[in-house]
Amino acid sequence: MTLAPVSGFSLREPPPMRPEDEALKQAQLKHMKRLATGMLLLATAIFIVARLFEPQFPWLGFVRATAEAAMIGGLADWFAVTALFRHPLGIPIPHTAIVAARKDQVGRSLGNFVQRNFVSREVIAFRLSEWRVGEHLAQWLAEADNSRRIARAAARGLATGSRMLRDEDVQHLIGTAIDRKVRDTRVAPIIGKGLSLLTISNRHQEIFDELISLLSRAVERNEEIIRQRIARESPWWIPEAVDDKIHARIVAAIEHTLTEIRDNPEHQMRARFDAGLREFIDKLQHDPAVIERAEALKLELLNAEVVRRFSSSLWSDMQESLERYATERADPEVGDEAGPVERGLTAFGQALLADPALLEKVDRWIADVALHVVERYQSEVSNLISQTVSNWDPDATSRRIELAIGRDLQYIRINGTLVGGLAGLLIYIVTRFF
Repeated sequence: MTLAPVSGFSLREPPPMRPEDEALKQAQLKHMKRLATGMLLLATAIFIVARLFEPQFPWLGFVRATAEAAMIGGLADWFAVTALFRHPLGIPIPHTAIVAARKDQVGRSLGNFVQRNFVSREVIAFRLSEWRVGEHLAQWLAEADNSRRIARAAARGLATGSRMLRDEDVQHLIGTAIDRKVRDTRVAPIIGKGLSLLTISNRHQEIFDELISLLSRAVERNEEIIRQRIARESPWWIPEAVDDKIHARIVAAIEHTLTEIRDNPEHQMRARFDAGLREFIDKLQHDPAVIERAEALKLELLNAEVVRRFSSSLWSDMQESLERYATERADPEVGDEAGPVERGLTAFGQALLADPALLEKVDRWIADVALHVVERYQSEVSNLISQTVSNWDPDATSRRIELAIGRDLQYIRINGTLVGGLAGLLIYIVTRFF
């Protein structure tokens, strides 16, 4: 996927300022340059006038010395400030236009500085411990509006993402994944382990009781079918009254046996059921023949058309559920009602706030993830800064930096003019009177 370039932005230049900010800084820089240059020109004019009239008015020596030193200080600082960004007067004097000439070195130094002082493990760990991210996250999630906002965004995102995917591709992927997972998994041992759980505390006997009750009800409900069966199977010459007695004896014997099994925990049928179930569980887990028969049955089921339709319908059902949930969340009449996702998020936030131990675990987990990312990518941050600065155009970089800090640097020129003048006056006084 190709990202569209940001309008007005180029990797060959530093990130652009807002037009209004750039215009303001440009005006401020010009104002400070005019002020610093004006002071230098004023010192020069005072020096010339004082030098011309000093023979007539000797006291102008103090003014001349002050203006001379101020002029020298202002010129020196003008040269120093200008040399940072360009060659003074366009003359390629060595060690001038420093920003443009040493841009790459500045980028490397800046990258190393950020790496050591901002994205180090110690700094991040200290800040995370101060911020208590887990507590703030829990408080944020505990508010229903925030949980609702997350649920809506997630629903919209998932629904939109599902529409972007081809149904055939996803259905094939799901079907292939399910088929491969089921084929690679032996079902007999799993069934055996599941059945073995039933034998704990004799819970399988409860199932046996239900089977007995089910058989008893089946016999009761199908007495007429049993009577008709006996009548069809008995010889024609046996009277119907005899058939009725046979039917009554058979039904009574079955009901008596089932009642006896149900009421007697030590009945031999229960023992046989118990032994048979344990033997079956053992065969499911260890008998190769039983395991292979189970695998054959599993493959037969996998190849059935109904199973294939089921795997294909999973994606369509999931997509329909996502669309329905996203639509419900967007409905103003329904959207304010807390759905299962919102309730789950809110409950999670409340549970975190109510459990300091769990909150501490969340904080540790967040810190571990953050520190892992820092340790993994801190050198990448340094490389990103140095490479980005290295790609910038030298002249554009110099102009942008001057625009950012040049206004403050003009105070160096102003201070140089004032301090130079005071120093010149002091030196003149010392050499004159001492």
